[in-house]
Amino acid sequence: VFSADRIIAMSFPSSGKQSFYRNPIEEVARFLDTKHADHYKVYNLCSEKGYDPKYFHYRVERIFIDDHNVPALQDMLKFTASVREWMSQDEKNIIAIHCKGGKGR
Repeated sequence: VFSADRIIAMSFPSSGKQSFYRNPIEEVARFLDTKHADHYKVYNLCSEKGYDPKYFHYRVERIFIDDHNVPALQDMLKFTASVREWMSQDEKNIIAIHCKGGKGR
């Protein structure tokens, strides 16, 4: 069992015009690198949008879930297994999970 203080839920790390009302991707990366350097993994649950994983040192996993929909059981099992593996590797490891707005999935 993992405590909630190791889980960050956020909206989509965005660039361009969307960064005015969503999290600017550079700021998200800076925060994670400053507070959790080498101990974070980002989970993108957004089926419709992606970004260059280099911002997060290629520690990004994408689970394709449509907005306001229930994930397929296979996808949910893949996600939970990945989280369990990452979190058990080091007690300092955290996850940052997002969809588009931060609440629909």
